[in-house]
Order: sequence, then structure tokens, then C-alpha cells
Amino acid sequence: MTSAADIAAIVVSHESGATIDDCLARLRAADGVAQIRVIDNASQDGTLAIVQRHAAADARVRFIGNPDNPGFSVACNQGAAQCDAPWLAFVNPDCLVEADSLSRLRDLAREAAHDAGRDILLGADLVDEHGARDPAARRRDPDFAAMLGSRAARELGIAPDNALRLQGVDAISGALMLLSRDLFDRLGGFDSGYRLHAEDLDLCRRARLAGAAIAVANGVRVVHLRGISSQARPLFVEWHRHRGLARYFRKFEAPRRGGLTRLCVYGAIWARFPFAALRALLR
Repeated sequence: MTSAADIAAIVVSHESGATIDDCLARLRAADGVAQIRVIDNASQDGTLAIVQRHAAADARVRFIGNPDNPGFSVACNQGAAQCDAPWLAFVNPDCLVEADSLSRLRDLAREAAHDAGRDILLGADLVDEHGARDPAARRRDPDFAAMLGSRAARELGIAPDNALRLQGVDAISGALMLLSRDLFDRLGGFDSGYRLHAEDLDLCRRARLAGAAIAVANGVRVVHLRGISSQARPLFVEWHRHRGLARYFRKFEAPRRGGLTRLCVYGAIWARFPFAALRALLR
């Protein structure tokens, strides 16, 4: 491994046959990528066969085929355990990086860490296939108590500030995040108690509590074709989305709230679930 190739790209797949081929082809062509680890969570749509083809063609690609779906966090931690590169890039199978996307993120992270004297967890400017920016790329911490009485408080997205090369935020999207192996290990990886959703909010919050910075590289644009894997099991996804929100509230906010507020927040989260599930089914 040379200094120019020191990034491990970790991809967690599930029913990702529509995008995994393009995703892996781009990662194999990306600057700075020393290792590619794919953890497949029980796909039944041919995803694993595509991954196997890439592994046969490129020694950097290795994979684990989980017989069941233990969740995104568990699989991310599995992938990190299977590599030893000093930089980790978690890349969704529906993210299509450019040749210099990850190396530019690494260089920016290395420079920022040197200048500020602290670690950084860095995301990219995520856009859809039409160029529309993803509001999940830049987020505030959720304030569940405030959400009870304010519609504005439910909007977590932060507007991009194009004047900033690195825009500090509370949280970035788990669709694409880069951090040092040292920081990941100090945090203990992703919280495996999350099955789907909110694990990125959790990791970012714990990183900040550990003294790291969270930022988006506004000049590094990556296409994210959102929700490809979620289409196969919409009820499963919505259930675990709401379960993840409840876990996040329980960890970070509930201890400083009164009993009535806690009851109202949990009630609001689960009262929302049937409506969200119905919308997902209709989509």
C-alpha cells in the first residue's frame, strides 16, 4: 500500500442489483482506493453475483455474503474489520463517485485535521441524477421536543454555503462519509443497535462529543440515487426508520427531558409510523 492508495471503500448492499455494478466500477477506477470491501445483507436479486464478478477481476475487492440482514450498522462494522487502510470511506451502493471524489475528500480531511489539530468526519455534496442537492447531506441535530410544537424544527436540512470549501454541520449523510481509521476505532464504529436510519446521525454526534469536526466538502459533488435498496421492503424500512429515531432520542435527548415530554415524543414517533408506511407502499 502506497501513500497515494490508502483508502478502504466499504459498501453495504441489499437488493442493490440496479446500481452495484456501476458503483463498484467507479470505486475500482477511483484514485487513492487501496481496498474495496462489500458486505451483502442477504440480497436475492443477483447483487452478489455482480460483486463476485468484480472480486474475480480485481484483487482489491473482497466480499462477505451475510445469510440474513443484520442491518446497516453491523455490516459497516464488518466491512471496517476486514480492511487495514488508514482512511475509511463508507459508500452506499447507489452512490456514483467520480475518479477523484474520495482522494479529494481524503486530502481535505488530512489538511483540515492538520490545521485544526483534531479529527474530522467529512461528507460530500450529494445530488440526485438531475443535479438537485440532497438536504440530508447537511443537517442539524434533531430536537424532538421542539418538533412537537414546531413544523420548522422538523426540517433538519441546512442550506449549502458555496462560499465555504468545508461547511461545518452537525451531521452528514451516511450515504458517503470519510474518516480516519483512528477516529472510527476510537468511536467504536457504528452503533449496531440501529438496523436502518439514524445511525449516521448517531455516529456524527458521538464524533463531535469526542472532539472531532463534522463538515461537508462543498466542492466534491457525488450523485446519490436515493432509495434503491429501500424499494424492495418499504414497510421493513419504515419500521426501522422509526425505531432508529426512537433509539436516537433515547440516547441523546430523553435523559434531559421530563416524563411527559418523553411520552409525547415516543407517542409522536410511533403515531407517525402508519402514515409513513402507507406513503411508502403507495410509492
